Amino acid sequence: MSEVVTVSGIAAGGDGVGRLADGRAVFLPRTAPGERVRLDAGRLRVHRHFARGVADEIMEPAPERVAPSCPHFVHDHCGGCQLQHLSYEAQLAAKRTIVGESLRRIGKLSVTDPEIVAATERWRYRSRIVMTVKGGGGGGRARTVGLHPFDGPGRVFPLVDCEIVDARLMALWREVREHLDLLPARMTQLSLRLDRDGTRHVIAESPGEPWRSGEALMAALAPGDRLVCWWQPVNGAARVVAGPAPGFPPTAFEHDNPTIDSAVRRWVVDQVGELRDTVAWDLYGGIGDTAVLLAERGATVVSVDADEQAIVWARRRPEVIMHGARMRFVAGRAEDVLPSLPVPQVVVVAPPAEGLHWDVALRLGGDPVPVLGYVSDDPATLGRDLYRLNVNYRLRSVRAFDRSPHTAQVVTVAVLEGATA
Repeated sequence: MSEVVTVSGIAAGGDGVGRLADGRAVFLPRTAPGERVRLDAGRLRVHRHFARGVADEIMEPAPERVAPSCPHFVHDHCGGCQLQHLSYEAQLAAKRTIVGESLRRIGKLSVTDPEIVAATERWRYRSRIVMTVKGGGGGGRARTVGLHPFDGPGRVFPLVDCEIVDARLMALWREVREHLDLLPARMTQLSLRLDRDGTRHVIAESPGEPWRSGEALMAALAPGDRLVCWWQPVNGAARVVAGPAPGFPPTAFEHDNPTIDSAVRRWVVDQVGELRDTVAWDLYGGIGDTAVLLAERGATVVSVDADEQAIVWARRRPEVIMHGARMRFVAGRAEDVLPSLPVPQVVVVAPPAEGLHWDVALRLGGDPVPVLGYVSDDPATLGRDLYRLNVNYRLRSVRAFDRSPHTAQVVTVAVLEGATA
């Protein structure tokens, strides 16, 4: 008979977590705290210290369980949203706990679960979608463009609609999917992106020959908002194949919820305090949004990012030109360029999910700055980095932001005071 488990909480990544009879933690997608679930014995995978399984039956549903609205979530087991089966209030509570536990367990900090800022829009907020392509490439094989099931990451189901993506991009997708034959034959990935000026971008990634039918795709689509088609070779730089060449680089890293992203940047800059006549580093600065805010507060800013296209675009921004010599942009990896930068009084870092490179953490930890703002996409690596830093820093404030409703993603901002402050 299948084992019955009580779910005690939500783990990082969005799975419910309970205990098997032998004491192992078991991770169960799409379950909720307080629920009693019967496991699917045939899909239980037991490892040395933990197990992963799937609920065969929800015997006692939690009050926070709701009916998901997305057909893909229900019928295709879409892995894009991990928490759509929970009420929004329960999602926020789960994310607060995930962040708090990471700071306590990994960061060894004595903190309560932080306040979390709710999203202003819970649906249709994403300005980008990235889809995987299976099949095609000649030989008469059917082509599937879509997303992965949570219980079959090697498979792809055809996407009809993603309810967390901006409606303008989904309208574009409904047109594009009628003309898949005009996309590269060996395409492996298709991205749709909406930039801050309202221009829509189609980015096709494929190996081999360039995409030569971009103009034909443009002609086949209904007239509408501005549109640009890009071809991106695998591990190469994207280039325009149809439409006007914009200044904005659509492959540059930028988060997908503009409203929340703006709130995050403003909060961290507000928290670092007085900036006039200071030198500020903006590490992993992307296209310079945080750097502009720092400069507006009176700082002399050096912004560093490894993406050369992002740096080129940032240097041309009117806000950057206005501040002149008080803003400098450096294309390079943060760990490589730190020795050449002026001594800062304020540092803001926004590293990828992997967290700070060891050399960056070593530099900031060994030679502490008065104020360090850390914007994190991953609570676990944030906890790890704060543990490395807290010998010479004190945590001043921390706040979480719900950038991605219905997913397990959460952004956390921690502001630290250095030992010299």
